[in-house]
Amino acid sequence: MEERSLSPAKSRRETPGSAPATRTLAVAIAVIALLGLGVLIAATPGRSPSALVGGPFALQTADGKTLTDADLKGHPFLVYFGYTHCPDVCPTTLAQISDALRLMPDKPIRALFVTVDPERDTPALMADYVSSFDSRFVGLGGSPEQIAAIEKAYRVYARKGPLQADGGYSMDHSSVVYLMDANGAFVEALNMERPPAEVAKELTDYL
Repeated sequence: MEERSLSPAKSRRETPGSAPATRTLAVAIAVIALLGLGVLIAATPGRSPSALVGGPFALQTADGKTLTDADLKGHPFLVYFGYTHCPDVCPTTLAQISDALRLMPDKPIRALFVTVDPERDTPALMADYVSSFDSRFVGLGGSPEQIAAIEKAYRVYARKGPLQADGGYSMDHSSVVYLMDANGAFVEALNMERPPAEVAKELTDYL
């Protein structure tokens, strides 16, 4: 896969071993998150999975407008949570999503990239970050309260790491690509660990 040069992400690569370690941690968190979704669904047999993940939200775009779940009604969409200083997993996952979307250029599906780091990630910074990927990406920020609300709705794990010597920090967070239907209901956690053509075919068949 072609490596993308993204300055915020590059700034977090402080040691040669940091990226593999970060990837390993993120994979572990993603597995835990997916298991958590499974346990949650199994523990509530009277409710469908679509009722357990997702829900109303109101977040900010780069132009100062508020984007809500109601604005997305009518077409399925993808949601991914991360942050612009992410050293490895976030840009890799966004690139995987982009590679799939570019194989289906005429399909009306948007991909939301929602920050888990509202302290640093302004809506403008999020928009600039996703400009390196497919044009259907929308970078979204918001207040800590707004971000906490959507994280709770989507069952996202996110935790701020300890401060580093330079004042920076990392975010531990789950890495799940959510496929939501045209009504904003959860469909599945999309498997990105396969060729882009397979992901594009699944999305196209669903659409």
